[in-house]
Amino acid sequence: MRARRDGREGSRLAQPGTKGDRPARVDWFLVGMVAVVCTAFAFPDPGARGGALHPDVVNKAGVSLIFFLHGLLLPFESLKAGLLRWPLHALVQGTTFVVFPALGALLFFVGGALVTPDLGVGVVFLCALPSTVSSSVALTAVAHGNVAAAVLNATLSSVLGVFLTPLWLGAILGSTGQALPLDEVIADLARWLLLPLAIGQLARPVLGDLAQRHRARVSIVDRGTILLLVYTSFADSVKAGVWGRYGAAPVLVAAGLAVCLLFGVIGIVSLASRLFRFPVEDRIAAVFCGSKKSLAAGVPMAQVIFGAHPGLGLILLPILIYHALQLFVGGSLAARWAMRPDRTAP
Repeated sequence: MRARRDGREGSRLAQPGTKGDRPARVDWFLVGMVAVVCTAFAFPDPGARGGALHPDVVNKAGVSLIFFLHGLLLPFESLKAGLLRWPLHALVQGTTFVVFPALGALLFFVGGALVTPDLGVGVVFLCALPSTVSSSVALTAVAHGNVAAAVLNATLSSVLGVFLTPLWLGAILGSTGQALPLDEVIADLARWLLLPLAIGQLARPVLGDLAQRHRARVSIVDRGTILLLVYTSFADSVKAGVWGRYGAAPVLVAAGLAVCLLFGVIGIVSLASRLFRFPVEDRIAAVFCGSKKSLAAGVPMAQVIFGAHPGLGLILLPILIYHALQLFVGGSLAARWAMRPDRTAP
């Protein structure tokens, strides 16, 4: 009986989102991203500078709302369960903030002449971003990995990214003469990201349980706000005529680079985990946390760092494609690892 139950459980985990013979549900957020980008091309005026949506005000308010909600839901008090696995944490944070940016710098300097300048900046920005929180932890849990370590690393990465992402951007772009006012950028990130995050944490004793009970609704507000920021970013680029100059080539280039980065980093983390002789649960957490990049942090950070840059749509293109790719590949890996014979309950 136990074997049959395990078999049924493995089958369900192998096809997340299915029930019986029904097909897996499509992630509405991915569909929404395609929809808002298409809307920006068809109707850019409301979301562009001076438009009816007043993006100069809405964007800052949206950034603050996203990080306030993150603060409400981030379980800082549960991080102590994963503190002792410091070699794992060093590998994940080193991959996120050293290996990834080094790869981004290599692509930027070696292939910079082959891509548009704004797309090159977008690749560097993608590589400098922190890891995700929700998908890293969720996929680690589905694959029966070290969930406590995943929570710690994903949360730590989000906080470190506020400082390390602009530092990497400044270092790489500054070497080519593209100045980035780091003092102003970090101050803005602290004001619009860290402060709402801290307020959300302080509000957890009062609003935390309510936010957890209505997590699905909170997620809709969070993702809906991100979609609004994506729309305003692309609307400005369309109004500025950026896409008319370059056509579809940036999409193909960004997709190719995203594939190379994702599979390259998964390979590096997997090899390092084996060399360090991590148990399989730690290897799973390392792969998911080390290979992910956060769209939820990336879009608000881009709005703060690059402001009304006319090429913001191109800058965001790599992270938009990478986000969809990492979910597809991560879901496939999680389903495969969930069926391993030595798995333990998360």
